[in-house]
Amino acid sequence: MNYTELLRKRDLYQSGRSSIPELTLQSYEQAFEIEYTHNSTAIEGNTLTLIETKVLLEDGITIGGKSLREVYELVNHQKAYRYVKDCIAKGLLLDEKRIKDIHALLMENIFTGGIYRSVDVYISGAQHTPPSPNEMYRQVKDFYGDLTWKGKELNLIELAAWTHAEFVKIHPFPDGNGRTSRLIMNYQLMANGFPAISIAKENRLAYFNALEAYAVGGDLTLFADMVAELVEQQLDLYLGLLAPVQGRGQEPSI
Repeated sequence: MNYTELLRKRDLYQSGRSSIPELTLQSYEQAFEIEYTHNSTAIEGNTLTLIETKVLLEDGITIGGKSLREVYELVNHQKAYRYVKDCIAKGLLLDEKRIKDIHALLMENIFTGGIYRSVDVYISGAQHTPPSPNEMYRQVKDFYGDLTWKGKELNLIELAAWTHAEFVKIHPFPDGNGRTSRLIMNYQLMANGFPAISIAKENRLAYFNALEAYAVGGDLTLFADMVAELVEQQLDLYLGLLAPVQGRGQEPSI
């Protein structure tokens, strides 16, 4: 991970963002929101395609042959992502209340969210078994405490990766931990000036392996590198939007 280069690109992105035509920026971010919602729910087994996701969320047309739960998963994810962006716009830091609110939005009309599990859970195919409820409560309390100082120990990309990897390792909710973890990872990224990222469903195996390396061995490297690569791809896309604008004045030094 070339963290210095990522910071340089982030600063270019932040300084030039306001010069991107509003319609261009809006259309790109709307497309990202649809893609992100599709990928994050598909990783967990939602069967709606990208086009079906677009039709549902943009046009409000219900897709035939799909369960209500799958429809709610998409609608709820869009609401939760917009809530994250709204919190960041207000300068609110990530904390327990925000995370419970995110989970409650994700689970709306499915079950009552924002409540920690009181039973054991197992993750199919994983070497790591989430902690039992008593230990889970201790670990999740430590997680919120660690949020306040981990930024001094880790760089900002590692902080976002750790926030996801540690939370999903604890698995504090009965369901929806993956979607919540990806949202709070993006919360950390966006709160620190980076764009949000979407992990493609086609890359789920590499993604799960990277999370497993942390859950089993405490090694964050694989996942942090994956996050860094996706962040750089997003930054390059935004800087590409800047190039035509800057071309009329000063070229960005990419």
